[in-house]
Amino acid sequence: MSLGQKGECCKLEEDLQAPKEAQGLDCVQAPMAQKEEATSCPKSTISSSLTPLIPGTTEEVPATGALTAVQSSQGACFSPTTTSATPLSQSYENSRSQEEEEPSTSQTPPDPESLLSDELNNKVAELVQFLCVKYVTKEPTTKAEMLKTVIREHKDNFPDIFSKVCECMEVVFGIEVKEVDPTRHSYELVKTLNLTYDGMLSNDGRMPKTGFLILILGMIFMEGNCVPEEKIWKLLNTMGMYAGQEDFIYGEPRKLITKDLVEEQYLQYRQVPHSDPPRYEFLWGPRAYAETSKMKVLEFFAKISGTDPTSFLFWYEEALRDERAQARTVPGDDTTAMASENSSVMSSNLFCPE
Repeated sequence: MSLGQKGECCKLEEDLQAPKEAQGLDCVQAPMAQKEEATSCPKSTISSSLTPLIPGTTEEVPATGALTAVQSSQGACFSPTTTSATPLSQSYENSRSQEEEEPSTSQTPPDPESLLSDELNNKVAELVQFLCVKYVTKEPTTKAEMLKTVIREHKDNFPDIFSKVCECMEVVFGIEVKEVDPTRHSYELVKTLNLTYDGMLSNDGRMPKTGFLILILGMIFMEGNCVPEEKIWKLLNTMGMYAGQEDFIYGEPRKLITKDLVEEQYLQYRQVPHSDPPRYEFLWGPRAYAETSKMKVLEFFAKISGTDPTSFLFWYEEALRDERAQARTVPGDDTTAMASENSSVMSSNLFCPE
């Protein structure tokens, strides 16, 4: 992560000195900023959750470990004040209108530095909304369009704003802002890690869920390739997501992880053998192995943590073994050897009823 924000998102040095077990899900217990009650979608409230990403702010995100770096970045990028009931395009237009129409009610002149920070927060939030609309409509964009439409008088701050927006898009939504024409500074919005899933319906007005999928895949990998359901919920609860409650970005999380992602074959959801009462666990599904790899997932988490994959030596060695195994796969197989090996237990899985 750039602009001196690495320390705010992950105190990696502490984590690397700990044993491997401490680098797993147990190190993700530092609470993230809790989500606020979702009611409407004004830009001013959305941008308040972006403060840790703006240079010069003093707020620090408590985080240790690779998973927590993503968890904290998700909390820093957005709050559920962006209601799921408001379509993205309408949300963006509403925020623009509110910015133009709302008069200032402050009786005391604000501190200039604080005012600038708030304005930059607003621009980050507004540009994230703008790019989400571009992703949904499958339209490219350019630096010139972003400056004219969103940034306007803050063009001198564009590099800082754009850097943070790209981070939010990738961490929260799993969407990469990819430059396709350096001369024109033209960009496309594409799903990261070679994944083909975003969980969006054409008319549901929600946002991409690829970032959530990456988080779950990372949790499973870093917990020994199989994670108990209760550990999944322990982490999701710290992010303000609870079974049966609609999340403003991802929808109802229980349905997403136990049905949608299972039906899409990104996850396996099976009963723990001989458990009574029944307990359940998650593994990677065959589609996850076919589309991405442990190394790509580890590289993603390392990037967000501001470090190199080799810093997470235990996981790096495992991912490297998988890469070598895949390289030995004979071309023309129905799928990779790794996908086949790890999905061979599918027939014996006992899936949780809806």
